[in-house]
Amino acid sequence: MAFELPALPYDYDALAPFMSRETLEYHHDKHHQAYVTNGNKLAEEAGMANLSLEEVVVQSFGKNAGLFNNAGQHYNHIHFWKWMKKGGGGTKLPGKLEAAIASDLGGFDKFKADFVAAGTTQFGSGWAWLSVKNGKLEISKTPNGENPLVHGAKPILGVDVWEHSYYIDYRNARPKYLEAFVDSLINWDYVLEMYEAATK
Repeated sequence: MAFELPALPYDYDALAPFMSRETLEYHHDKHHQAYVTNGNKLAEEAGMANLSLEEVVVQSFGKNAGLFNNAGQHYNHIHFWKWMKKGGGGTKLPGKLEAAIASDLGGFDKFKADFVAAGTTQFGSGWAWLSVKNGKLEISKTPNGENPLVHGAKPILGVDVWEHSYYIDYRNARPKYLEAFVDSLINWDYVLEMYEAATK
């Protein structure tokens, strides 16, 4: 299955001022496009061009670093764009998610603090995650393009802490970017969709 760059699900200006048109143009049109182009070439060379993206991510982990990095980042970004929306974020969560966050993570405020801390303390490039593992929610962080799929978990929310995700808008203030992501950008409806798929 060839990798393809998905169109953004909103206009380039839709997430301003929390994420600017310039950031989205560079991040989506240049960085994500590069993962798609390189991933297709490397999947072909590895004889994995007919596998699903998830299969490529899992099968290349620890065996083919170049392919894994590009396939992992492609997977992460396909969802990252959908994990944000204009007028997103805030504390009004779908009931099922709110209940799960309360029972598994100690409530919304603790989730936010722990999620922001995971993203802030990820040294260098990487991601912070909310995932389902063994039927329960957990927060984690991973380096570079790695994601919870390779650790037996199903990601339902992720935030990119590579510098190209925030440096244009926040310079080196990564915690400010993470706070803005939770407060003003998260598309909780998409998180719920992934949560329901992960807990079937």
